Amino acid sequence: MTSPAAPSARAWIDGASWGNPGEAGIGVLLETDRVPAEIVGYLGKATNNVAEYAALIAVLELAADRGVRKLVVYSDSQPLVRQVHGAYRVKAPHLVPIFLQALKLRQTMPDFTIEHVAREENKEADRLASQAIDLQAALPSWLEFEVPSQ
Repeated sequence: MTSPAAPSARAWIDGASWGNPGEAGIGVLLETDRVPAEIVGYLGKATNNVAEYAALIAVLELAADRGVRKLVVYSDSQPLVRQVHGAYRVKAPHLVPIFLQALKLRQTMPDFTIEHVAREENKEADRLASQAIDLQAALPSWLEFEVPSQ
């Protein structure tokens, strides 16, 4: 999957769950100075929080593989953004392992920022997450993510 290095990128991420827990999927749009990349993936039955973390992990893995050194991530999940910033604790036991996985991946990114945006500013990632559920699109084979049991 490796491609030429892209020093900086912006990404929009979303996790969707139709029911909570329910059918879940992820949508990611990564923009570099090269061709934009989209990720869609069906998670099966999961909560919206699990799906949000899966999307974050996916974009961190893809960005690292592409040699991104500066990444700005936009998410409409205020809990996710605040947990990554350390303002909120992760209390749900099933979220702790994927939260720690995301933090570990974040540390590999020299310059990482995550920002909360309104849903209206995250429409493309939301569309991709819904598409993942509609099509039950397989997660990318390179994505190291296991849906935690609740």
